[in-house]
Parts: sequence; C-alpha cells; structure tokens
Amino acid sequence: MDSAAVERFEAGRDRLASLAYRLLGSAADAEDAVQDTFLRWQAADRERIEVPEAWLTKVLTNLCLDRLRSAQARHERAAGDWLPEPLLEGDPMLGPADTVEQRESVSLAVLALLERLSPVERAVYVLREAFSYRHAEIAGILGITESASQQHAHRARVRISAERRRGGETDPASARRVVEEFLAAATSGRTERLVALLTDDATAVSDGAGLGKRLLRYETRERVASFVRAGFKPTPAKRRLAGGSPAMHIALVNGSPAVLAVVGERVVGAVVFDVGDGKVAALRGVAAAERLARLNKAWRQHEPGAPVIDAW
Repeated sequence: MDSAAVERFEAGRDRLASLAYRLLGSAADAEDAVQDTFLRWQAADRERIEVPEAWLTKVLTNLCLDRLRSAQARHERAAGDWLPEPLLEGDPMLGPADTVEQRESVSLAVLALLERLSPVERAVYVLREAFSYRHAEIAGILGITESASQQHAHRARVRISAERRRGGETDPASARRVVEEFLAAATSGRTERLVALLTDDATAVSDGAGLGKRLLRYETRERVASFVRAGFKPTPAKRRLAGGSPAMHIALVNGSPAVLAVVGERVVGAVVFDVGDGKVAALRGVAAAERLARLNKAWRQHEPGAPVIDAW
C-alpha cells in the first residue's frame, strides 16, 4: 500500500476510533476494530472507492455490529460483567464534544444505557447524535431504509431519555466541589453526610477490582453510602492489593468528575460520578487493570494537579 493511502487512513483514525468506542464501550475492542478496518482498506481496490471516509465508516460500523452480535459478546454483557471502559479527558478516542449530544454520548451513563438497545439502534443513535450523519447516509452505512433509520433513532432517543437519570445541568467547577465534599465524607466516616449528598434514587456499580465475575450493584442512598464508606476505608489488605498507599486525584473521565487512586504513576482505581443539582446520582467504580489500561497510558502523559489526598 502506498504512503498516500496510509496517510489517508491515518488522517481519519481518531474519528474511526471514537466511533468504535461509542459503539463498543471498550477502548481495546475499538482499537481492534480500527485495525481490522485498516486491513480491509489495505486489501480493497481503492481506485474504485469514490468517498474513502464513507467507505471506512461503513466498514468500521459493520465490524463493530458483528462484534456486538457475536455469541461471546452477548454472553459477557448479558452475564452482567460488562462495564464501559473509562477514558481520561483529552483522549482523542472521546471524539467530538461540541454539542450536548456529543458529550453525553460518550458519558459512562449513556454508554451503559446504549447496552439496552439493539445493535442497529445503537449504531443509528451514535451515527446520528454523535456524528451528525443524515438518515440517508445512515441507511447506506447499515443497509436499511431511510424510514427504518428514523424509526430506530426515535426509539433509541425515547428509551435513553426515559432512563437517563440526571438533575439540572452542573458546571464542572460545581461538580468538582460536590465530589471533593463527597470524598471528604467518605474518607472520614461521616456516613450521614454521604447520605445527604446522594439523590433519593442513587445507584452504584463496581467491578470489585475484577476479583469476581459479576458487577456489584447497590441501590438506595443508604446502601450506596454504606458501600462507599466501606470502599474508601483504608486497610492494609487494600493497600497491598493497590501496591502501596494511593494518592487521590480528581480528574475528568468521559466528561464527568472522577476520583482516581494513584500509586506512583499508575492509576489503580477510578470512581466516576454523575452529579446534578448539587448531589450525586450515580457512581461507577473501576479497578480491574484491563479496564484501566488506556486511562493509565494517558495518565502517564498527563500533568496532574496536586492530589486532594496525599496518601490514603
């Protein structure tokens, strides 16, 4: 393959990766899908491809749909051990963030909700809301009618809007203050203050550091507060598991405030918050090393501010 063909593909790599990430919810799977698309591009009769961007988008999208439909993916996601892979702010895989729809489409909350859609509904929603494709273009990419694309988009929007749990819009500075107060309450044992900072229907999900096969789920603010208090209580066993006494940083992950536990230059855990109207509506805890691989790579290239807790 000549250098011009390689350069043309590389010019669109970040866009393809951000599309694949939204479709799959996994940075590792997204990277694999982009590489498979490159191999298809390499083998194609490129002189007959009139619009390379459209061709690459169609190939990538359908490769992602094949992954979502595979027996292994259906089993893993149905078994309850799937959680979106968190990405640090600034990661090119997060893609476009010019509109509210684009920013929300990459939040962990919406990525989790996308799991409840059919693969085609998910693809239509992402192509329309995050990448502003027209329904005629989506129909061509997915091999469906324009009317079907419109119907899939409507059903997806209705379902996500109905299940999206959020309060009023919160600016980043206010959200950070809520998370700082929440972290202070969690590490000091002030369970009553934790309860007060949670919405009535707060939820929490954790991968349990990858030690079990199923995700841990908690509902009601009392149970969430108890879980958080237990999780943030330092013990020698937790420090051994983390490889030391972590520093606690607050950062943006998938557009939301998050607490990162860092040992040396390694992120050993991340808790991502949904904040609205001055309260926490949901938390997602990730500590399995494979789910933090890309975030860790970005963190090593990041210049963090001072930790909010020097040693936990």
